[in-house]
Amino acid sequence: MSTEIQSVEDFRVKYSRGSQEDGGVREQSEVEVLDDGEQHPDVGLQEADVHTEKKLPAVRRSWFRAFEVNLGVLYLLIVVGIMTRYALNKSENKRLHAQCDKLNHVYIDTKKNHTELQDELQDTKTSLTQLQSRYDELSKNHSQLQEEVKKLKEKIEGKWCPEEWTRFGSKFYFKSTEWKTWSESQNHCKTRGADLVMINSKEEQEFVSKFGGYSWIGLRSNQTSGGSKWEWVDGSALTQTFWAEGHGFPSSGHYGVCCDYHGKWTRSYYSDSKTFICEK
Repeated sequence: MSTEIQSVEDFRVKYSRGSQEDGGVREQSEVEVLDDGEQHPDVGLQEADVHTEKKLPAVRRSWFRAFEVNLGVLYLLIVVGIMTRYALNKSENKRLHAQCDKLNHVYIDTKKNHTELQDELQDTKTSLTQLQSRYDELSKNHSQLQEEVKKLKEKIEGKWCPEEWTRFGSKFYFKSTEWKTWSESQNHCKTRGADLVMINSKEEQEFVSKFGGYSWIGLRSNQTSGGSKWEWVDGSALTQTFWAEGHGFPSSGHYGVCCDYHGKWTRSYYSDSKTFICEK
């Protein structure tokens, strides 16, 4: 049969369906023999149909098998890609979570440090305010002391020494020419902003004694429950005494007088009139 029937590859089959005429269908077929030019229309058509019917199912099966393989490979690649992407996303999420936790801890520490710095800043501001107040107070006191030192210096230098007064050290002395009792003398000194002189050092005693004559000083005998005692006009006790012999004993109604010819103190009764020495 192989000798009688040539393979499909040796034939070229032409088949056409014409248009409908006179209620029928016109069909035309042509079979061309490629090698020897002989035409066998009926036999060629039948053999071609048989060969085609046998070949088409095998081609289709091969095509479907290749399609299934390719589809399986594609599906496997998609699954692998999805799993790889999932693993990468999971790793990335884990890394991002770890970084987020780290940043959160840093934020908490920073916020805590910020709060502590705010508290320290507030404490520093409070301390600065207190120091500023203290500085202002010290500055004010310093200014006052400077003014007092200036006045005292001017006073010592004699710039403020009143007329008829004599300066000795930081004090001023006035020797009256009028004669008065001890109480009248003290009142007169008060009108001049002073008191009868209170002698508290040897140097001051020597200065006062140079005024000469017997003058009242601010010393009086005060009566107490235990007897009489000498005290200065401001109530302070004696620190040094310069009594003449026989005159240091206190008795009621007696007051101090300075100075005799030897520069010593004597005592005299309150109703006596003498000159006096004021001090301020």
